[in-house]
Amino acid sequence: MKVEQAKQIASKAIEQLSHALEAGHSETLREYLAAMARFHRYSLHNIMLIASQRSDASHVAGFQTWKQLGRFVKKGAKGILILAPIVLRKETEPDNRATETETSAIRFRAVYVFDVVDTDGRPLPELGGTEGDPSGHSERLKEFIASRGIQLEYSDAIYPAQGQCSPGTIVLLPGQSAAEEFATLAHETGHALLHGQARRSETTKTVRETEAEAVAFVVCEAIGLKAQNSADYIQLYSGDKETLAESLEHVQQASAEILAAITPSD
Repeated sequence: MKVEQAKQIASKAIEQLSHALEAGHSETLREYLAAMARFHRYSLHNIMLIASQRSDASHVAGFQTWKQLGRFVKKGAKGILILAPIVLRKETEPDNRATETETSAIRFRAVYVFDVVDTDGRPLPELGGTEGDPSGHSERLKEFIASRGIQLEYSDAIYPAQGQCSPGTIVLLPGQSAAEEFATLAHETGHALLHGQARRSETTKTVRETEAEAVAFVVCEAIGLKAQNSADYIQLYSGDKETLAESLEHVQQASAEILAAITPSD
């Protein structure tokens, strides 16, 4: 069954990633975080599926979606297996009033998507953002944290730290370049989203810092920035593959939430 095949592929990818990190190889994790940047609207499970089957994929979509975009899948192209939810509708009639419709995704089916290199047709619009320049993304990130009730401040008192996060407040070191400030703010926003009081007590400082930097890596990669220091932080491994998968799930969710707020929809 293709659904089981997809689950096995994703499980194997987590297993291989675990072994690579045990051996001290962070390049494999960087590859998966880069995949998160490219496919931040997908679940972690499907990101794993895409990256493990086609590591160089850059923009994937289904056959009909490509057709709607004016592009056509090349004959003989090999699809990438992912899982799509099946949404079932349930009708209820509480207190004999008008019927209400509830929707809930309760099962999945295997579907195929195709990378852009396996298609021909109308050119895709270029993504915004120049490499090395966060452009308008910085202001949108600041608006995002403000919408979450987080106050942004600047202070030389935190030196040599570039940023600090405490409940309700993010403090940045003034004088950073635009790219450095964006990366620092993305890192601290990762802390704000992931490491509230309940989860903070369940994680080590190493795990918290690597998760926050992984979020910064994904967000920077997605808008065309290269987070130079991220490689030094990426040792996201805490004992077993279940913990690793949990950390990556948190990283994926936080980075996807940030990117949804600061990048326009496709």
